[in-house]
Amino acid sequence: MKNIFAIVSVAMTLAACGTSEKEYDATGTFEATETTVSAEQGGRLLTFDVKEGDPVETGREVGLIDTTDTWLKILQLQATKAVYQSQKPDIKKQIAALRQQLAKAQAEQRRYQELVSDGAAPSKMLDDAKSQVQVLQRQLDAQVSALSTNTQALNRQMNATEAQISQLREQLKKCRIVAPQSGSVLEKYVERGEFVAIGKPLFKMADMEEMYLRAYVTSAQLQDIKVGQQVKVFADYGGGQKKTYPGTVSWISGRSEFTPKTILTDDERADLVYAMKIRVKNDGYIKIGMYGEVKF
Repeated sequence: MKNIFAIVSVAMTLAACGTSEKEYDATGTFEATETTVSAEQGGRLLTFDVKEGDPVETGREVGLIDTTDTWLKILQLQATKAVYQSQKPDIKKQIAALRQQLAKAQAEQRRYQELVSDGAAPSKMLDDAKSQVQVLQRQLDAQVSALSTNTQALNRQMNATEAQISQLREQLKKCRIVAPQSGSVLEKYVERGEFVAIGKPLFKMADMEEMYLRAYVTSAQLQDIKVGQQVKVFADYGGGQKKTYPGTVSWISGRSEFTPKTILTDDERADLVYAMKIRVKNDGYIKIGMYGEVKF
């Protein structure tokens, strides 16, 4: 009789467990928006004030790449620009003498015009005066054109040099290693004094204040979920210790995928699941890779 009561008791306990509601609807791991900061210029790292775990703010300068070669190139180009500037002709001064000759020839032409009108001079003298004025005018026009062309060419060379200087100044700015966003340093790849090439990763950082739980749900669960929905998130610290956070569904994948082996869903028979992200405000206890659960 005692055995019968024991069997009935176990059966009732199992039935109760089978009908009890699960504490979560999906599981996943926490992640953050990670950014890898790479070198934008090549050279030796003169300073690099970065440590793993350090908090950094947007725009903070954390390192400097040697700028000596770039500065020397700028000084060289500035000297070249000064040479071009000194070679520019002073058009007004260089044509002053020719303008004076032309003015004198024009005055002679007017004088001979009056003499010929009065019959005091032969017309040939007036023709010679006109011819002289025309010759001097052509010489003046040719000289002004040549000097203007030379000036334009030098101006173009100066503009090209200035563009090169601006490009080098931009390279100087890129020698400053600046944090692109606020967050914490996750990994450090180089040390001060090392030579780095353009594109070489320097350190990785992440915004730890806003975390995301990447979970997977079945197609049957999609009808109860939408972007912007408020949900309950549990951070699993192991050993049965959990902490509850309010979360917001920020993204649901538009494409299904095969169930990852490390993911447990409410329907273990489902082969296809949909990835989703739940945004959670971190209080400093949630870490990247920590397991979490979500209740819709």
